[in-house]
Amino acid sequence: MINKNITLEGLQKMYENGDHISKLLGIEITEIGADYICGKMPVDSRTVQPVGILHGGASVVLAESLGSIGGNCCVDFPKQYCVGLEVNANHLRSASSGWVYGKASLVFLGKQTQVWDIRITNEENKMVCISRLTLAVKEKI
Repeated sequence: MINKNITLEGLQKMYENGDHISKLLGIEITEIGADYICGKMPVDSRTVQPVGILHGGASVVLAESLGSIGGNCCVDFPKQYCVGLEVNANHLRSASSGWVYGKASLVFLGKQTQVWDIRITNEENKMVCISRLTLAVKEKI
């Protein structure tokens, strides 16, 4: 479960700072719960293919970002951290403007691995992408 001491405001502030792919693509954290985290990403020049539709890789970045943030919120962060071990995605529908919204839900919380289910929808709440992320839990040395 996500650490109860972690707040939405704290996550938002942490991810506003620094240079990282989530910030470069305009990903924002919008909600956090006991076993899920939500965010959104613009469909704009940073996230589309040359033909003007959402790039599948951008959807995967949103999925892996949300799952990884959620995963790191579930470990003893001063001592542990999570990294992606495997990610898959099925792209179900295109998007050409507006925002896409992701919800990463915890499926399995183990001592060495975690599994997250990520559903990405468009502004009409229609499914754009479904993804599964497996994280490895690592000890800081």
